[in-house]
Amino acid sequence: MGGAERSARKRRQNQTTSGPVAKSGSAAKSGSAAKSPVAAARKTGGNRNPMIVGALVVVIIAAAVIGGVSYTNSKKSATEGATIAVKSVDLSLPVTRDGAVVVVGKDSAKATIDVYEDFLCPACRSFEESYATQIENKLNDGTLKVRYHMLNMLNDRSDPAGYSTDSANAALLAADEGKFLAFHKSLFGSQPEEGARGWTKDQLIELGKSLGITSQTFADGVRAGRYDKEVSDAFQQVRGTDYLQQEYNGQKAFGTPTLASNNKIIDTSDPNWLTALTG
Repeated sequence: MGGAERSARKRRQNQTTSGPVAKSGSAAKSGSAAKSPVAAARKTGGNRNPMIVGALVVVIIAAAVIGGVSYTNSKKSATEGATIAVKSVDLSLPVTRDGAVVVVGKDSAKATIDVYEDFLCPACRSFEESYATQIENKLNDGTLKVRYHMLNMLNDRSDPAGYSTDSANAALLAADEGKFLAFHKSLFGSQPEEGARGWTKDQLIELGKSLGITSQTFADGVRAGRYDKEVSDAFQQVRGTDYLQQEYNGQKAFGTPTLASNNKIIDTSDPNWLTALTG
C-alpha cells in the first residue's frame, strides 16, 4: 500500500471515529440537563421560598386567631370568680323607691332631674364618671333631687343574657335597704363589658353584703327577680315617650343615658348644664 493510500485511509478512520463521539457527547449533555437531580432541585427550589412564606403566613394567622379567641374568652369571663369592688358614698339623704324609679334628695330641692340608665351601658358609665361627684355635691347641698330610672335596654347584650334586668332589680332592692347610692356607684365602677358575662345574682348578693345588706329579703329578692317586671315595664313605657333622641337606621330611638328635667331633654354637651339647673 502506497503512502498516499495509507494517508487517505487514515483520514477516513479518524473521521469515522470522531463523528459518533461528537454526537454522543451532544446527546449526553442534553440528557444530563433533563435528568440532572441538581437541575431538578434548582427548578423546584425556585418555588421553595413562596411555599415557606405561605406556610409562615398561615401559622401567623392561626396564632392570631387563637390569641384573639383566647383574649375574647378571657374578656367574656372576666367577672367569673371575681368580686365587685365596693364604692362608698358618704351622703345622708332621703331615698325612696317608686316602682322602677329610685328618688334621691330633698323635696325642697330647686331642681329635679330624671336619669335613665342601664348598668351595662358604657355611655352611662362615662356619664357617671364625669358627673357623679357634681351630682352628689348638689344632692348634699339640697339644691338637686334625682330620679334614677333603672332600665334593661341592653338585656340581650350580656352573655348569658339578662344582666341588665338582674342588676336593675338588685339596685331597686338595695334602695329598699337604704343602700342604693353605694350599690349604684359600685356597679358602674365594676361594669362588665357588653357581650361578656355579667355579674351573677350571687355576686350581686355578695356586693349587698359588702355594703351591709344582710337581710334575707334582699337575697331572696335578687334570686327571685322581685322587680323584674317593673324594670321591663319601665323600659317599654319610656320607649313610647318623646325622649327619642338617638338615630338608629334612620329612625329616632331611645338611648341611655337620657337626662330630662320638667319633661324636657337636658343637653349634657353643655358643661354647665347642672349649674344652669340648680344655680
